[in-house]
Amino acid sequence: MYPHERSLVKQLADKPFAIVGVNSDRDLDVLKEVVKKKNLTWRSFQNEKGVDGKISEMWAIQGWPTIFILDEKGTIRFKGHGGDIDGVITKLLGEMGHEVKLVHDDEKNEDNKAESDGSGE
Repeated sequence: MYPHERSLVKQLADKPFAIVGVNSDRDLDVLKEVVKKKNLTWRSFQNEKGVDGKISEMWAIQGWPTIFILDEKGTIRFKGHGGDIDGVITKLLGEMGHEVKLVHDDEKNEDNKAESDGSGE
């Protein structure tokens, strides 16, 4: 999942787009290491009590990862565990006058590289 998110951040850097992560790991030091190792450049918050924390309670999260896509007004336009996330993002940006075509060719290359060189990236 991280390669896809990194790809979105890179491709949409000049668009009104942001990723905010919520992590359910209880150990903050482990979380910091993951953020560093996986090159997560977006804001990420810790759900204080793991999967039973305040954020997951307030947002009625039933499983991890749960993806929310909000429009420019803060209205939730998508909530789920998969699906056509790129399509939803493309549609919302189009509604705001930003035509985009998302391409993630390097995702598989990144995943294969991580497996072959042991970097986990």
